[in-house]
Amino acid sequence: MASFFIPLTGLESDSTALNTIANDLANMSTTAFKGQSVNFSDLFYQQFGSAGSGDPIQVGAGVQVATIETAFSQGSINTTGNATDVALNGSGFFVVNNGGVNDYTRAGNFSLDSNGNLVTSNGEEVLGYPAVGGVVNTNSPLTAINIPVGQVEQPQATTNLNMTANLDATSTAGTAFPAQVTIYDSLGVPHVATVTYTETATNTWSYSVALPATDFTSGVSTPVTGTMTFNSSGNLTSVTPGGGVATPVGTAAGDISQIPVAFTGLADGAADLNMKWSLLGSGGTPTVSQVASASAVSATTQDGYASGEYQSFNIASDGTVTATYSNGQQQSVGKLALANVSNLQGMTLLGNGDYATTLASGTASVGASGTNGLGTMQDGALEESNVNISAEFSDLIIAQRAFEANAKAVTTFDTVTSDTINMVPAQ
Repeated sequence: MASFFIPLTGLESDSTALNTIANDLANMSTTAFKGQSVNFSDLFYQQFGSAGSGDPIQVGAGVQVATIETAFSQGSINTTGNATDVALNGSGFFVVNNGGVNDYTRAGNFSLDSNGNLVTSNGEEVLGYPAVGGVVNTNSPLTAINIPVGQVEQPQATTNLNMTANLDATSTAGTAFPAQVTIYDSLGVPHVATVTYTETATNTWSYSVALPATDFTSGVSTPVTGTMTFNSSGNLTSVTPGGGVATPVGTAAGDISQIPVAFTGLADGAADLNMKWSLLGSGGTPTVSQVASASAVSATTQDGYASGEYQSFNIASDGTVTATYSNGQQQSVGKLALANVSNLQGMTLLGNGDYATTLASGTASVGASGTNGLGTMQDGALEESNVNISAEFSDLIIAQRAFEANAKAVTTFDTVTSDTINMVPAQ
């Protein structure tokens, strides 16, 4: 009977609404959970006739659940201080590997597995772009993000060095000024290189770059020597390498911008040191000058380092994962990828904060954080649930009243049916 069927459709639909609200409230503290709302639509209508004006006389058949929509609005960001936690600000999803199939999630409460892979709370590998030699390649296929826990970074021999120094223009011939810079060989062993500047004439200084004699198997240190010439403004104008000719300092064709510095036969068995002493700064101006001020070195730089053990990692806003080692070096080990779809409502909810694409959602487009409309990341933080408790309680009251009303209709029709049956005389 329609009298029972119609309110039963209401009870079933209202029950779905109550279940949805209950699920939202239960997940108020779930990381990156997205609340849902139920939308109803009426069922078909049966026409019993027409009014005198020709208007159809129709009776409805009840209600059904039309859609259950997910609110993909941004949740609040809560700082946790945990390096493995990542919050996503803006559009997109993290890409995770679920048994060889890519799923998508906004829940960034990651951790590390026994192999150092970044994984979700249910063990799925977090995917991103690989890095080779510290350089991320965003054109490569996605792979698991691996953190080099317990690994040792290999040493790097010094190949370039620079010294920012001033030589006192008031000095007299024969005045020597030694300056030191620590360099590293191929085994990561440090060596102290001493650069000795000696004034030989007005606006002219010789230089000598040497290592301690004990650093060589021969016990003899052969320095790299030459001459520097300055103009009346104290600017370095030319360099004469040992046994060479005076060459202008600069970047034009034929100019000199670097002095080769090489040492062979190191006592520790390391490879020969072949370095370039850069004479120019980032602006293209010489870093060694001569003015009337005490001779001093204000800065030295070099690109070598000793070996180092892994200490920690961090994730930048663009998703780049950088490992830090005990030698002070940092190296990119990968970059978290993000994905998005054209129709968010078409995605399937899998539980554990995961989503899957469908024909309705469209294929996921994968890219780097901050590009193509994708959001950015915040390390040491998590996105909270976007459930609005006030709105949920309001919807809960409405759903409760609707359920009670439909239940009342069922009991009313039951009473009417019983009365009708009782009106039939007994045979």
